Amino acid sequence: MRFEAVSHDPRPAADPAVAIPAPLRPDPQPAAPNPPPGPRPRVDFALVRELRRDLSERLTHWQRGRDHDAGAEDAERARLAVTVVSEYADSVRRSGTPMPAGEERLLLDQVIAELAGLGRLQTLLVDTTIEEVHILGCDQVRIARHGGGVEWSDPIADSDEELVEILQAVARRAGATERSLSTAKPTLDLQLPDGSRLAAVFLVSHRPYAVIRRHNTLDVSLEDISGARPDLDEMIDPLIRDFLRAATAGGLNIMVAGLAGAGKTTVIRALMNEIPADEPYVLLEESRELLPARRGERHRAVLSFESREGHGERGPDGRPAGEVTIADLIPLALRMGVLRVIVGEVRSREIVPMLQAMTTSRGSMCTIHARTPAGVSERIIELALSHGREMTVEQARRMAGNALDLIVYVTVEDESAIGGRKHRFVSQIEEVVGVGEGNRIITTTVFGPGPDGRAVPRHLPERIRDQLLRAGYDLRALARYVEAGTGAWRRPRHSRLQRPEPAR
Repeated sequence: MRFEAVSHDPRPAADPAVAIPAPLRPDPQPAAPNPPPGPRPRVDFALVRELRRDLSERLTHWQRGRDHDAGAEDAERARLAVTVVSEYADSVRRSGTPMPAGEERLLLDQVIAELAGLGRLQTLLVDTTIEEVHILGCDQVRIARHGGGVEWSDPIADSDEELVEILQAVARRAGATERSLSTAKPTLDLQLPDGSRLAAVFLVSHRPYAVIRRHNTLDVSLEDISGARPDLDEMIDPLIRDFLRAATAGGLNIMVAGLAGAGKTTVIRALMNEIPADEPYVLLEESRELLPARRGERHRAVLSFESREGHGERGPDGRPAGEVTIADLIPLALRMGVLRVIVGEVRSREIVPMLQAMTTSRGSMCTIHARTPAGVSERIIELALSHGREMTVEQARRMAGNALDLIVYVTVEDESAIGGRKHRFVSQIEEVVGVGEGNRIITTTVFGPGPDGRAVPRHLPERIRDQLLRAGYDLRALARYVEAGTGAWRRPRHSRLQRPEPAR
């Protein structure tokens, strides 16, 4: 394939939705002076598809009659991508309009993304300021940035049909295990190569929808979220940091609760960072979110499992053939000779085998969605009852009371609508004492909301006291703050709302 010279106009295209390909001839007019720095360059996606076709043809020619493995093919694909984009950039330069290096790099990223099936999603994945993306059909893309800013971006595809094709390609290629988006399976949930979480739906919705949640804190420690890193929210103070560090070392079973987007995954990552480097443990997830930062020397003994979707007809048990759920994997995890079992999120009937695993293990962790700290126990019961008819409310409460040691509640308060920002912090830590009269779960508030909503010491722990002491925790330091009724937060929280002092 031979490229003709193309005029590369740095000005924005006339159409605000899609950049229009420049005419395939040199621009006879003298080059205009460089405009002042503006927004990120738009991408000519018609050109991207043309370059991708050329790359595919060259790769197919290279493959013919050649014995090669996957690594050699990946290396050749990367080399050909650079060659194809460089040849196009050279043709533009010969026309008298040089292509800036940044635009050439962006074009290369898009060609590689198009070949991998990510398409225009790549432009969103490389922007580290983005926190969440809502794709409401091909032409409505809502972007939420860190700090609370919201804006509407360019279309993600030329049509809803093309958007579905992109999502189907992502399902086949981007996940750690193959997923599908089809008439038989109109929903999708997976992890993208950069660690982001993608959920999508079509057919049962008015238009195809997708949501991308970015995870920019893949490698994080308790120290980082206690104010040591200025780019992260101060989610805990040094008192909570030391307490959770001792709780992890002491092998306490911890459940992290909160709303979606509150930072539960970030807290679990920080807790996992406290697990000794050579200790084997099992990590169970529906789509891998916690694993990327756990490999290497720090956690080389982790055993990572991911659930698998079923495909085809349903068997006698009503489940699709080949389906493997978190609930199926938990019994297997217990036979792996580990003390800790970590589940990324419990959202259905797997809560029962998770609690059963906690009663026979130590140091296990999981996350759960709950609207308030008081609603965590009811949420546990609600999920447990979905396990089957043999489960009762009383039985679910006994299981939770015997299995859990700590419930850490993470709060998110979004003040962007009143000119503020999102605030994420631990607001409460409950010690699960056991089950009392009427099979009620009894808890002690070790840390409770202070004047600004962030957790401050309230009471000394009771049942878990010995485990903390064996881990080297000094309860005297906590006792002093309990008496004073204050915490040790490093930075003030600048809220737009004034909070009354809570009753003690």
